[in-house]
Amino acid sequence: MSGLRLSFPACVIAGKTWLSAEDIILLRKYTFPEGIRSSGDVVTLLALHKTCPQKCAQWTDFFIEQLTDYIVYHCYPQGSLDDVNVAWIKAVFSTDGVVHTPLELDLILHVMAVSSFVPDSLSAFALDQLRIAVSLKTGAYHETRPNAAIGITVHDLEFILRILRGSYARGNLVLSPEEVTVLHRIDGETWPSANHPAWHEMIAAIDMRESPQRAAADRTRWLRVPDAMLLEEEMVA
Repeated sequence: MSGLRLSFPACVIAGKTWLSAEDIILLRKYTFPEGIRSSGDVVTLLALHKTCPQKCAQWTDFFIEQLTDYIVYHCYPQGSLDDVNVAWIKAVFSTDGVVHTPLELDLILHVMAVSSFVPDSLSAFALDQLRIAVSLKTGAYHETRPNAAIGITVHDLEFILRILRGSYARGNLVLSPEEVTVLHRIDGETWPSANHPAWHEMIAAIDMRESPQRAAADRTRWLRVPDAMLLEEEMVA
């Protein structure tokens, strides 16, 4: 970072303790007049993100909006993601598989939400943030999770839904082997008696779908998930 040369006004903003809404206006007008369009722009944005310890609320929307637009719509393949994108996302926003901050985790989830295709490796990586929070008590997701949670909560189920929502169709869910592996690992790190009933139903449905007898009888059927995983009223009750 010491060798990075930022242009005005980014060079001045990078030295501030507090990044304000007015600073974002200046960045939009002078530093990123067309938005984030190059790897150099990304480096500048990330430098500001890391060097300004305190930021206004508007920074969250600006950071997610600009990087999502660049990753999804200005990198190949446009409108979608591939394994190269996923490798870059992991390298930039995580260390040893752990996402750095809640804002960066929100960015990853938003990128997944707007992309027309998300590789299984990225959804499995996002799900693994829950395992890390449960077992290691660290990471970006741990910072937003209820402190006393020793099992899977409604908050966790909403997080899982946010990751897997694109895989639902008529109450059914298609899971990749990578996703199934992570969900089983999460289950192994929790206290069964402390888990939400919908979690038990989901794991039971996965186990039934993955059993050799079931697979042999019906190799094409999707996993039927519990209704509680799909109903907003149930999730917030």
